[in-house]
Amino acid sequence: MGTIVSFHAHPDDESIGSAGTLARAAAEGHRVVLVFATRGELGEPVPGVLADGEQLAVRRSAECFESAKVIGASRVEFLGYVDSGMMGEPSNDAPYCFWQAKVEHAAKRLALILDEEEPDVLTVYDDNGGYGHPDHIQVHRVGRRAAELAAVPVVVQGTINRDWMVRGMTGLAKEGGLPDGWEPPNLDDATFGKPESEITHRVDAVDYVAQKRASMRAHASQMGPDHFMLAMPEPMFAMGMGTEFYIVDPVPSPAAAPDVFLDLFAPLR
Repeated sequence: MGTIVSFHAHPDDESIGSAGTLARAAAEGHRVVLVFATRGELGEPVPGVLADGEQLAVRRSAECFESAKVIGASRVEFLGYVDSGMMGEPSNDAPYCFWQAKVEHAAKRLALILDEEEPDVLTVYDDNGGYGHPDHIQVHRVGRRAAELAAVPVVVQGTINRDWMVRGMTGLAKEGGLPDGWEPPNLDDATFGKPESEITHRVDAVDYVAQKRASMRAHASQMGPDHFMLAMPEPMFAMGMGTEFYIVDPVPSPAAAPDVFLDLFAPLR
């Protein structure tokens, strides 16, 4: 059996982007490890969810462990950086935030964990961080460098399939399935996801969408029961969230690829 280390910017990122992949990996006997760069200090909590005096960072840290339990992850680690906030906010300039961290130094922190785990696969994000968040972009940079330092055989970049989303939203709109007042993301924004032509692999996680939804629910400070994704009917959730997309560059040869990579990651074409 193999090992996957999944590197994320904030608590709940693992749920939305890769929980299906990780739950499937764990169910098939592979070791799964979660690493978070920050504790999501600048997230916006669901109104009323925090107790008096409860710190958001502490709550979100606890939610990571609950999510890991649902997914089947064996270990959770935090690199100790502070949430940078959305791109262009003053918080990006804080000297202690993840966006301001020196890539080499942060990569060495992550490489310590990679050296201990000796993973076959490291998951990061694409070079736009999925949607342009500075901490997500930094995950890409730091993760790629850490993989070099620790000689990880395969790095997979989680991404959003822009064309898949267009097809899905078009179909839902025709069927009247989009909620009233819902604002779709700007799919013309070059920083949002990637065109399907640039995506190399997918993971079929339809059989694990219950774990994915439960992982998302574990992050209750960020996603209440009425959150759009959590409120989706089961068939819609399975269709929209049951396939996860990745860019693998370089793609390992079949002879050199670890079994866990071959087991999970199917070529898109």
